[in-house]
Amino acid sequence: MRARIAATLIAFGLAATPALAETIEVRMLNRGENGSMVFEPDYVELKPGDSVKFRVGHKSHNAASIDGMTPAGYPGFKGQINEEIEVTFETSGFYGIKCSPHFAMGMVMLIKVGEAELTDAIRKAEVPGRARGRFDAIFARIDQVKAAQ
Repeated sequence: MRARIAATLIAFGLAATPALAETIEVRMLNRGENGSMVFEPDYVELKPGDSVKFRVGHKSHNAASIDGMTPAGYPGFKGQINEEIEVTFETSGFYGIKCSPHFAMGMVMLIKVGEAELTDAIRKAEVPGRARGRFDAIFARIDQVKAAQ
């Protein structure tokens, strides 16, 4: 009888344990698989509560959210140059990320959190030319996967 009660309590305890949040590592690089001044990977999908750890692969980079490319009300973040930071994303939506000193050189990435749809506001956000090209390539990959589903 005691064994059955203990087994029941353990089963309920395991069922009530929340899923562990995941941390994805993104490297900030001078040169990577997709050219110069890149985040690798340049697109990640997370569940609400997951985190991204931005790792310094090469010096002189940071990670910062892009105004106009985050969910409404998101306060944003900005890491210091050469700082490895971990950012937790709670709110579903898309988040544009830049390296502040290399934004004009196209050093950007995109994070999707939860069940979010890619909106025109994100697609058409005002960014420098090279960043536009990188974002358009990311959007095209997202569209291709969605079309294949």
